[in-house]
Amino acid sequence: MSVEVPVTTTTTKGLHPGLTRRQISMMGLGGAIGAGLFVGSGQAIGIAGPAVLISYLVAGGIVVLVMAMLAEMVAARPSSGAFSSYAQKAMGRSAGSAVGWLYWIQLIVVIAAEATGAAGIVAGWIPGVPAWVWVLVFVVALTAVNLFGVRNYGTFEFWFAAIKVAAIIAFLVVGVCAIVGLIPGVPATGVSNLVDEGGFAPNGITGIAAALLIVVFAFGGTEVVAIAAAESDDPARNIRRIVREVLVRILIFYVGSIFVIVAVLPWDDPAVEAGPFSAVLDTLHVPGVGLVMDLIVVVALLSAMNANIYGASRMAYSLGERGLAPLAVTRTSLTGVPYLAVLASVAFGFVTVGLNWAFPDVVLPALLNVVGSTLLVIWTATAVSQIVLRRRADRAGEAMPMRMWGFPWISWLCLALLTGVIALAMIDPAARTQLLLTLGLTVVLLVVARLTRGVSRPGVVRE
Repeated sequence: MSVEVPVTTTTTKGLHPGLTRRQISMMGLGGAIGAGLFVGSGQAIGIAGPAVLISYLVAGGIVVLVMAMLAEMVAARPSSGAFSSYAQKAMGRSAGSAVGWLYWIQLIVVIAAEATGAAGIVAGWIPGVPAWVWVLVFVVALTAVNLFGVRNYGTFEFWFAAIKVAAIIAFLVVGVCAIVGLIPGVPATGVSNLVDEGGFAPNGITGIAAALLIVVFAFGGTEVVAIAAAESDDPARNIRRIVREVLVRILIFYVGSIFVIVAVLPWDDPAVEAGPFSAVLDTLHVPGVGLVMDLIVVVALLSAMNANIYGASRMAYSLGERGLAPLAVTRTSLTGVPYLAVLASVAFGFVTVGLNWAFPDVVLPALLNVVGSTLLVIWTATAVSQIVLRRRADRAGEAMPMRMWGFPWISWLCLALLTGVIALAMIDPAARTQLLLTLGLTVVLLVVARLTRGVSRPGVVRE
């Protein structure tokens, strides 16, 4: 097997360590707590009923395992290419290239979607300003944030994430008070809604499985901590604490929020599917619910957009450093920012926004459909990479800063769970189309990587 790797001993040569453990932890939380939770969770509840809690627990369990596997590899080999670098080391150049480019393509499409979504909401507040102007404002502003140094980005993203976390905590407090009857003028809701209206699982195991397909993608975004750890002062030490903190908090926030929703309101209430958080707050007569939730969703979209610009630029930088992308994307500023990688990532996302403006309801939905199952491919590649690299390390007697528990059985369990989710996706017509399109794109990227295999340049050697 032939693998191209940089001559240098690190994949973060031009980047400056500037992120603190607290910032990376909040980035992980901010990446996972997005519009998918605030809005999209209603669809999952409508499919599975209160048993959607099981869907969230299963999806959360998969994320815990994937992140633990990723943390082991990050601690041993910090890299801005994260799972792409590990796929290359474990399975070869073509696999590393395909995973890296797949992730980059997904992010630039999602950047466009997030800019479009946030602009649509803000344009509704100020009808005189067209949505495309807001798209331009958001793109320029967040590009500037990412160009002014990683420390500046970390601070900005910390406060973005803090707003979302504060909103979730406030919602949990209000929800628990409603359940136990501590809100004046509102009778205690109790937990009877968990078993009324058809029982805990009104649509049985089928509903739970169908909801799982929606829920599992809501946890996407946590992987940014693996990329960001490479720009911290002590990646091996930081990643262990970051992963533990992020995963525990995400599970509490996600499962806690869904529990409050299905306890306070009947799961089949039409308002739940339309907007579960707004529906609960409306029931409890919280003033200004509509505006508050719109603000939170806009913050969630801009936060995710900011994190995706960062993640896309660092992945492009790593691909360039490994000879899998043009060398130009490895150029860094005096503050250690891969500025051409940032601009390239934003430019392609902005082109996508332009196409969506010219051909509304056609281009962006089609692109999102193609990259819709990217997360499953990346997580599966991560699981396979960890199994391969851990076996190699064990055979070589290599000392590792962090070892995942229960190896190899827990790793194989994670891979089996991911295979199960993929099998479920193949049964569901809509999910099947999305998955097949994503797999088709992955195959194209593998073929391209294979065809360009002989292309090399100074600074890259074969191993």
